[in-house]
Amino acid sequence: MSTGEARFGVGDCVSHRRFGYRGVIVDVDPVFDGTDEWYEKVARSRPPRDRPWYHVLVHDAEHMTYVAERHLAPDDTREPIRNPQLEEYLQEFDGERYRTRVAIN
Repeated sequence: MSTGEARFGVGDCVSHRRFGYRGVIVDVDPVFDGTDEWYEKVARSRPPRDRPWYHVLVHDAEHMTYVAERHLAPDDTREPIRNPQLEEYLQEFDGERYRTRVAIN
């Protein structure tokens, strides 16, 4: 897989390998798009900056996270995600993934 080639897409349901939460992807950055300060403070496992990073709405929460690809796995529970921001980005869950509400990127 080449640098920046994303494994997941908008609407894909994922789970965090380390922290165990589920979520849905609402945006994809081909490489890390945060600040050096944020990376040093938050990304303690030092995931690669030259690989995809994802904006993920967290299930049963009210927030979004920014996660490196290596920390995500497909979520195969086939259960919908509950997050109050969900309808701003996505619609219609088909049992595997969500359709986008508006064109993103």
